[in-house]
Amino acid sequence: MSRKLDLSRRAMLGGTAAVAGGLAFGDLAHAQTKSGQLTVGVAAALMTLDPADANDTLSQSAARLMLEGLLTFDKNMQVVPLLAEKYEANAQATEFTFHLRQGIKFQDGTPFDAEAVKINFERIANPANHLKRLSLLAMLDHVDVVDQYTARCVLKFPFGAFIPTVAHPSLQLLSPAALKKWGKQIGRHPVGTGPFVFESWQPDTLKVKKNPDYWQKGMPHLETVTLRSDPEDGARIALLRSGEAQLITPIPPQQAVVIEHDPKLALINDPSIVVRYIAMNVMKKPFNDPRVRQALNHAVDKQLFAKVVYNGFADPLLSAEPPHITFYEQQQAYDYNPEKAKQLLAAAGYAKGFDSVMWGFNNTVAITAMQFLQQQFAMVGVKLKVEPLEGGVMASRIWNVKKPDESHLEMYYGGWSSSTGDADWALRPLFATASFPPSLYNVGYYSSKAVDAALKSGLETADPAKRGAAYATAQKQIWDDAAWVFLGVERILDARDKNLEDAYRLPDGGLMIDAAKYA
Repeated sequence: MSRKLDLSRRAMLGGTAAVAGGLAFGDLAHAQTKSGQLTVGVAAALMTLDPADANDTLSQSAARLMLEGLLTFDKNMQVVPLLAEKYEANAQATEFTFHLRQGIKFQDGTPFDAEAVKINFERIANPANHLKRLSLLAMLDHVDVVDQYTARCVLKFPFGAFIPTVAHPSLQLLSPAALKKWGKQIGRHPVGTGPFVFESWQPDTLKVKKNPDYWQKGMPHLETVTLRSDPEDGARIALLRSGEAQLITPIPPQQAVVIEHDPKLALINDPSIVVRYIAMNVMKKPFNDPRVRQALNHAVDKQLFAKVVYNGFADPLLSAEPPHITFYEQQQAYDYNPEKAKQLLAAAGYAKGFDSVMWGFNNTVAITAMQFLQQQFAMVGVKLKVEPLEGGVMASRIWNVKKPDESHLEMYYGGWSSSTGDADWALRPLFATASFPPSLYNVGYYSSKAVDAALKSGLETADPAKRGAAYATAQKQIWDDAAWVFLGVERILDARDKNLEDAYRLPDGGLMIDAAKYA
């Protein structure tokens, strides 16, 4: 309670201070927009500006201001060309050839060509470089420079999801000359082909300025972009309401009404690919019985979950992956039916219910969610103990466990976002037998030969029809097995000045402001 009051008070003081300093909202916002300046309030500090060494979406988004990849995503997470004009794959999905745009230079004057692609991709794929996104190109054997503007990626094994992988923001390209000059310090000296040029980076502030030689004519529309980090929601809202920032991300669902009632501001409410679920350890009783898992799906009112936990800003999760992921196949919903849940539990031998423990992160939203689920499960006789855990404890208890029989996990409230936008990364890390911890994130140790075969088939070809059929099979089997309790899909919630256009986040949470402009 006190934290909410403090944040609200800080928001009020922030707005008052702007007026007291001689600039009301309209004057300050007008001054910013007239000069082509954009300030974005973000919730976390940047970790690096080397996207290949960044695990966090925000750092990758910041790099996107200055760097570009061969491919990128549109607003709906569909792959579109960027530095590559077109591409093709062989039938075995082991060779992918990219035809590059000509006449483009990095911001230091280095030519963009196939050699630059080779240097960047092989740098990431080399284990000796210890880059955090090595796994994205673990399948890459080498890159052939076919000619100056044609690069062929040769893989060690078939990987049908290579094209959406190349669109991942971690594969944005750095100047080979800058890489040679700065080495491991490249994360503080980014040089790309993008619309903005690096200016400065302090602990909580990144500044970039317009690239006068940008290859896309007429772009960018802005002169400068500043990212300001502040973890307090109220402080970021104060920045926006005072006119010091024109975009803030994210905003908590409970604060959406504040934005909606401010005539100077606009709420950004877009779909995401961040799914929320409960994983159950299927190697332990009672979760080894699919009837128990199905019962728990019927025991949760998903609409009420969205209302209580996300203030209504969440969509149903009706498959093992969300919409906006490739090859999505909607399934028949597990309707809210406590009586059916009780019948399934009785049939499985748990007429009186059972006791269990749920782990989840120690933050407000996760705790609210777990307490809600505790109440829901109690109505069908399942007594749930909620244990919020700090990140380090969570890692040691869940993701760093060496063998399934060493895991003490029973239930886990978690989330996932497939940052490639592809069904492979939405499903394989979470449901494949080969993805048990510590390799990947199948923390419930779900194992299905049918699913494993389908996931393997989806990577053995680049043919969309064949891949789609494989992932449709996988989704249906996972759903029928009730491998998770399928809860919902978060919404993207941000806020902006009403005069700001074409600034948004992708469904994976990545910030897109390269084409932003003022009305």
